[in-house]
Amino acid sequence: MTEAGPTEAGAPTGRDARELLAQAERLLDTARAVLADHARTVDAVHTALTPLLDSLIRRELSAIPVSRLKDVTEGRLRLGAVEQAGFTTVGQVHEANRYELRQIPGVGSQTADQALAAAGQIAHAVRDTVAVRIDVDTPDESTTALVTALHRLVEAGPDVRRAVDAAGRLIGRLEPLLTAAGPARGRLRMLFTRRHARAQALEAVASVRAAVAEAAARGLPLLFGQVSVDLLREANSDVAAWVDFELRSAEYYSLLAEMSGTNPDRDAAEGFLPSGIAHRVRGLRLDDAHLRVSLRGYQSFGARFALAQKRVILGDEMGLGKTVQAIAALAHLSARGETHFLVVCPASVLINWAREVRSRSTLRALPVHGPERHGAFAEWRETGGVALTTFDALHTLPAPRDCGMRPGMLVVDEAHYVKNPETRRSRAVSGWTQRTERVLFLTGTPMENRVEEFRSLVRHLQPELAPSIHTTHGAAGSHAFRRAVAPAYLRRNQEDVLTELPALVQVDEWEEFSEEDLDAYREAVGAGQFMRMRRAAYARPATSAKLNRLRELVAEAADNGLKVVVFSYFREVLLTVQQALGTGVFGPLSGSLPAARRQEVIDRFGAVEGHAVLLSQIQAGGVGLNMQAASVVIICEPQIKPTMEHQAVARAHRMGQIRTVQVHRLLAADTVDERMLNILARKERLFDLYARRSDVAETTPDAVDVSDGALARRIVEEEQLRLATGTAEAAGAVSEN
Repeated sequence: MTEAGPTEAGAPTGRDARELLAQAERLLDTARAVLADHARTVDAVHTALTPLLDSLIRRELSAIPVSRLKDVTEGRLRLGAVEQAGFTTVGQVHEANRYELRQIPGVGSQTADQALAAAGQIAHAVRDTVAVRIDVDTPDESTTALVTALHRLVEAGPDVRRAVDAAGRLIGRLEPLLTAAGPARGRLRMLFTRRHARAQALEAVASVRAAVAEAAARGLPLLFGQVSVDLLREANSDVAAWVDFELRSAEYYSLLAEMSGTNPDRDAAEGFLPSGIAHRVRGLRLDDAHLRVSLRGYQSFGARFALAQKRVILGDEMGLGKTVQAIAALAHLSARGETHFLVVCPASVLINWAREVRSRSTLRALPVHGPERHGAFAEWRETGGVALTTFDALHTLPAPRDCGMRPGMLVVDEAHYVKNPETRRSRAVSGWTQRTERVLFLTGTPMENRVEEFRSLVRHLQPELAPSIHTTHGAAGSHAFRRAVAPAYLRRNQEDVLTELPALVQVDEWEEFSEEDLDAYREAVGAGQFMRMRRAAYARPATSAKLNRLRELVAEAADNGLKVVVFSYFREVLLTVQQALGTGVFGPLSGSLPAARRQEVIDRFGAVEGHAVLLSQIQAGGVGLNMQAASVVIICEPQIKPTMEHQAVARAHRMGQIRTVQVHRLLAADTVDERMLNILARKERLFDLYARRSDVAETTPDAVDVSDGALARRIVEEEQLRLATGTAEAAGAVSEN
């Protein structure tokens, strides 16, 4: 006779209950294991981080005169005897102990205690201001230990946070239920259990079954197991961890800021919003189930601001990740059941949006532009996802009132494109904003400098707010402006929030060729001319997709008062850029210009107040020149020699640079650019792993670059076959001109 079967309320007892509760115990064990593995990993980071922070604190305290201790005690501390004894800095007092200070003639126990307490307060304040910077060029034992400790968390990715949060909630839910369900493990125990306790046990069993089923539906057992494995996995070597740090330094610094407590000032990270709005935004929990990236603190706040306020402008300065904040808001809504989203953007960034949506979330990206846009739009209406369209295409699509559906959110990138309400693109966007509950405008242009333009944008979003916005708000300064327009506007500057980031942020700007671009490219491929293929993107300036994006980047840098350096291998390309940008551009620097003359041009560029643009051939600007006045670097095409690109970027990203350097690489999809990157990335990673830190690699960088001729022949051959403009055999006679 078996011991089984359901009893009252349909809850199992006996063997069935034991099996269910054993399953719940195993699930609980995996949840506890995740928390334990995460705690060990975090402890390892703190173990490596603490001595580095202590060293920075000691250095800061050693520069603070001991007289500052009086400020902390409001002048009550008498330090004459302490100073006479040779204690001249706060650091010396902080390192001393009570016994040492009491040995000083004239110093009693009260003075010693007050001095130590004051030094401790200053040390605590200093602790909140110092930040560890990791120098990849001079790794030592202590920074290597920190990088390898952080490597586990970075490798495990955003799943760690989800697993830890889910494990904590599951433990809090299951532990009391398992205790209450104890009597249900056997029928005999149930017989000798009081009626009330028996009812509680059966209710607990039913709740355990629901919790286990819910965990299984959410995939938690697999998530917990995978994260534990990831957290236990060590880097292949210290060098591998350093290489990964160079590739994903922003993620390392984000974690480092979280671990060290050196996140940016909260008011600055929250855009100096009034406390009521900031509190409401903080109270919204962001659902990241569909995200594939960890957000920095200010980015999470930006996504939650868009969700909490519903119809807003996110105006973060360029380089702060407005796109990923928008994607995070879409992913949150998707997790809550929304199925359709619409993004409107310039054609120059549409392909970037598609790549970002696919790489940073599980959402489906569906481009709706070009000749097939009507079919793609119909597919989006039927199946959902993130529809990506352009300002010029939007007015050709069915009007929102004819669609019979409303997007969960409308995102408008480069929203200043719709500042003029009379334009066709503005009217098309307005049609969608009026029928969509949640609307997010993105722009890197500082709106406090353009109050009329801002008022025009607000009319799309919160028309009732527009009449209360006056030019005096902008004249009062950025903080006053932001507070005045807080219900509809959030902006953070680099200097406010990038304390957690390294001084280098690299962005690949993928463009899709215009028809004219493609014609020029096909001609170059057909002629088998590799170098002509590389510069074909600029052959037809009037319709060049890359040149259009370059103008946009320069314009945004100008709006933010940032200096720009534009690099290209080709003087011909730089002359095209010069003509496109007009007057006031410095250079181009080239190899034919003597080095002293080149530095003179750079010095004049650096002396300009605010925005300026410098053009340089990459082989001329990459050696021996300092361009640290620039904080935006634009590279017109990928380079055959990776070392050339590294050296050029290093001209701006070097000692003396006080702002984060943004590097934008202009790339054309499905062209020589993509082929080069695929080939060079594999080789460069191998080089990084085995050679970069060797003396040979430092003294002979050209030894690690691929053969120009071999690379050219291979790529031309692939492109001729792909475009059917030539044959594989024709590539044997390729020209590299």
